Amino acid sequence: MTSKRVLPAEWAPQSAVMLTWPHPGTDWARIMADVEPVFMTIARHVLRFEHLLISCEFVARLQDLGRELNDYAEANGLPGRVVTVPAPANDTWARDHGPITVNTDDGLAVLDFSFNAWGGKFPWEKDNALNQHLANAGVFGKHPLQSIDFVLEGGSIESDGAGTVLTTSECMLTPSRNPSIDRAAIEQLLSEILGADRILWLNHGYLAGDDTDSHIDTLARFCAHDHICYVTCPEVADEHYSALAAMEEELQEFRQKNGNPYKLTALPWPDAIYDEDGERLPATYANFLIINGAVLLPVYNVPQDQDAIRIMADIFPDREIVPINCRPLIYQHGSLHCVTMQIPAGVVTL
Repeated sequence: MTSKRVLPAEWAPQSAVMLTWPHPGTDWARIMADVEPVFMTIARHVLRFEHLLISCEFVARLQDLGRELNDYAEANGLPGRVVTVPAPANDTWARDHGPITVNTDDGLAVLDFSFNAWGGKFPWEKDNALNQHLANAGVFGKHPLQSIDFVLEGGSIESDGAGTVLTTSECMLTPSRNPSIDRAAIEQLLSEILGADRILWLNHGYLAGDDTDSHIDTLARFCAHDHICYVTCPEVADEHYSALAAMEEELQEFRQKNGNPYKLTALPWPDAIYDEDGERLPATYANFLIINGAVLLPVYNVPQDQDAIRIMADIFPDREIVPINCRPLIYQHGSLHCVTMQIPAGVVTL
């Protein structure tokens, strides 16, 4: 008999957060001086609550990071410590190339789905092999890494921890990911591998400048089993207005397993941010990370940041809201949740 599986909600207890550290061989090279401090801020705040798993292709930099951050944690009496693993990487989007961990009747299972850079948009071979480097280093303890022959990015799925998975059809059904699998087959696979007993599909919603084909973690997030927060655009003239209004209608039609509608909370719409070429960048407050005792919230140095902080404090009254300026991250078309991957409690032990 197959063991019962469930994909934990992000608010479930965690052992560590994973970061794939930027290096000069990535597309961050031009703005390393801007982006490294963002990673460092994320790292230091994570250590206030739990352990940190860092990989980096540049071994000397990785060794310095380990010493610096562990000294910082020890000097400040923090509960977290850092484990470092040298590993090649094409980029830094740990949310999408990192492991996805599920609970089973037989214990925790650490899953290594295939990663192909959002349908082959960029080089991906190093990123796709990164989880095996972590496993070879022993960071997953007694939990063997299980390879899954299916392209799935962590940013494309949201779980309520009780069998419901929220996703987008734009991403999940893109032929460049899994060309031979249709929607019904994907639902079956997510049921078998992640324990999803129902899939909520959003067919609308996007962000300009997003390379992921509308990852759910840029648009709508579970805050509790009965609560979803989501991006909304109040400006009729904005290119996002129609798609996000249609997404809001879909969310209003969704029902919990008990038949009740979800509690819905709209997130602020940040002022438009553009790069030097005039391309609009995907700033979103939905790209937050829930960790033990806190929520790390991306902010962008725009007036709407304060409203976002206030709303998140209302959503998560029992967690500290930690705003982190992630404006440099969106210049490579991602944000805070995109560069992190939580590892559930019981996997990483120090």
